[in-house]
Order: sequence, then structure tokens, then C-alpha cells
Amino acid sequence: MKELGQEHFYNIGVSYRKADAETRGKFSVTKENQIALLKAAKLRGVSGVFIISTCNRTEIFAFANRPCLLIELLCDFSEGTTKDFTEISHVYQNQQAIHHLFRIGTGLDSQILGDYEIVGQLRQSFKLAKKLKTTNSYVERLVNIVLQASKKVKNTTKLSSGTTSVSYAAVQYIIKNVPNYNQKNILVYGLGKMGKHTCKNLAEYTNNKQVCLINRTEEKATAFVKEHVSIRKAIIKDLSLEIKKADVLIVSTGAEKPTVTKEHISNNKPLLILDLSMPENVAHSVKDFNNISLVNVDELSKITDETLAVRQAEIPLAEKIIAIHKEEFNDWLNHRRFTPAIAALKNSLETIKKDEINFQKKKISNFDENQAEILTSRFIQKITTQFVKHLKQEGTSVSESIDVIQKVFQS
Repeated sequence: MKELGQEHFYNIGVSYRKADAETRGKFSVTKENQIALLKAAKLRGVSGVFIISTCNRTEIFAFANRPCLLIELLCDFSEGTTKDFTEISHVYQNQQAIHHLFRIGTGLDSQILGDYEIVGQLRQSFKLAKKLKTTNSYVERLVNIVLQASKKVKNTTKLSSGTTSVSYAAVQYIIKNVPNYNQKNILVYGLGKMGKHTCKNLAEYTNNKQVCLINRTEEKATAFVKEHVSIRKAIIKDLSLEIKKADVLIVSTGAEKPTVTKEHISNNKPLLILDLSMPENVAHSVKDFNNISLVNVDELSKITDETLAVRQAEIPLAEKIIAIHKEEFNDWLNHRRFTPAIAALKNSLETIKKDEINFQKKKISNFDENQAEILTSRFIQKITTQFVKHLKQEGTSVSESIDVIQKVFQS
């Protein structure tokens, strides 16, 4: 790992905290572009880099001389601009960046508190970076400890108790806002992870037997409905026809551009559209029709219930677990950073001690060498302890400290 005086560990990105769904969509990075971004980062001398891009956030973690290098990478491989980024972004450095990753990995920073879908996304993001050889021992150790903390929080607290996610929230929205929802025609368009969860939640929380599924890859839809016989499958060319029949349309297509536009919509009857995609996959222009209600992920994520109240009460326990694991990482980091400097200081002091004891043995009759050894060893230990405190101060350069030791003790 390079000296933090030369490079810092940064986290830059946009998330639901400052950016709405439309703006986040601009900074969303496709899987193909994530690969390209990581390769470009490597060529530009950025090390230990990985990227997370989900419906709620797009963030880069990496070592760099300055954060603008990472911001430029993000804007190069998304549709966002540096101007937009400045207005809705965050930039964290060193310990702030470390703490932020712990909050992400344990569900504390999820838009729906305790939503652990991010954990799988974090694993996949790091796996991709490792495959492309853009990681280093620092971020590998950090991510592993974050995942350990995540597992501990999940297994020993109620932060992820109950069922709540965007797909769950979508079904709850239907239940609360659509009269006679069990008799309505529901069309699910898109069979990614979100689409599958939505279909499963419809089956679990409703008695609706009029759910239709459309997916661009028909084979996936065919395989899915074989396991879920209550769901009907339709083909992509009949999308407009099926939308015309539908009372509720759930879009989870995960495309870069809108997959549902005004051309797909009929204004003959009311239609509720729930857009679970990021970037948004339903064109805003559909709201030009009077009978259309369009709800996106941000609105769905506002749904709260007793489950979230229970989770709120678990935050202090989760934070204690984070503190323990973060201390473990910092102990490892400090040992790794400080060992050369501490060893250099001890070697210098031990040399002085040895020379001085040998000198005093010749000069003083009945010299108590054992007592002198005990006394000087305690001095060395106390000096070393003070030196470690100095090294732990934020901004201290280990390499400069070693240089000072060498200059002082070699004279």
C-alpha cells in the first residue's frame, strides 16, 4: 500500500441522500462500463479501486492523489457531468471513507434501513474488481472485515428483521392504494432480480391470480412461470396490448433508456405504473395522460411500518459492532504502516543502549549490568509508545518519520 501522505483512500459518489432517482440515473454505470472504468482507472494510476452502482447509489472507492481523478472517471463512464456531481455528491477521505463503507455493508446507509440487498452487490462489485486486478491488500482486507461486520449485524440484531425492500414496498403500495387489488390485472415487465422478487411478493402477500409476466428474453420467463404456475407469460411483441389490459404495470427492466414510453400507453382507463428501475425505465412523458399514475423507487422507499420502527431501535447495536470491526481493521492497518518505523526506532535505541552499557561497564567498577538492562529497556518501551501515538495522528507521514529517525540517530 502506498503511503497515505502521497495518496489517500477516497470514496466519491452520489446516493439517494442528495440525488433524486432521475439524477442518480445519470450517474448509473452499466456492468460493461464498470469494467471499462476499472480498466481506465488502472491505466491512470488509480489503485485499489472498485465501484458500486445500484438503484440507490453509484460510488467509487480507491486510492488516488486527489478525488477529482475518481470524479472524472465516474463522469467519463456515465451520463453525469462534473457540474451535476458537485451539487449532489459526497467525497470522503481515509477514515471517513472506511466508516462509510461499513455503513453501506451493514445496511445502515440503505434507503430502506436494513435492506441487505446491498451486501450481495458489494460482493459482486469487489469480485469484478479483483478479477480485473484493480484491488490491493488494503481494500481486500477492508471489504472482508466489512462483510464480517455485516454478517454479525444480520445474525445478532434485528436490523434486517421482517420483510422490506423496494419490491416488497411496491406490493405494499398496491395493497394500500388499489381498491380490490386481488381482482386487478397486474403486468410485471422485466425479470431481473427485482422482477423475480416482485412476482414472489405478489404471490406471498396477495391472492391475485391475474399476474402477467413479460421479459425480453422469453426463455427466462418460460422457466420462471413453470415454477410459478399462477403467473401467465406473454411475449415482448404484445407489450402494448398487455399494458392496455393492465390496471397495474410494474417495470423492472434495468435498461439504460426508458423501455416504456407514451407509445405503449392507452389513455382509455386508469393505469398505475410502478417504476422499480434505475435509471428510470418509464418515460416521464407518460404522465401527460390524465389517467396515468407514475410512482418511482424514491416514493416507494418512503413506505414505513412497524418493521422499520423495530429496525430503528437496533441502530445502536449495529454501530457497536461496526466500531469493534473498524478498530480491528485500523489495528491491522496501523501495524502494517507502523512496523517499519517502530522497528527502525527500536533498532537505533537498542544500538545506543548496547554501546552505552558497554562503555559504562568499562568505566564503572561493580557496574550492575542487569539493572541497567531493565532500566534502559523501560526507557525504550516508553519512547516507542510515545512514537506510536505520534504515528497514529491523522496526516502523519510514516516515511518522513523514518527519515527523521535515520537522520537523528545516524549522526
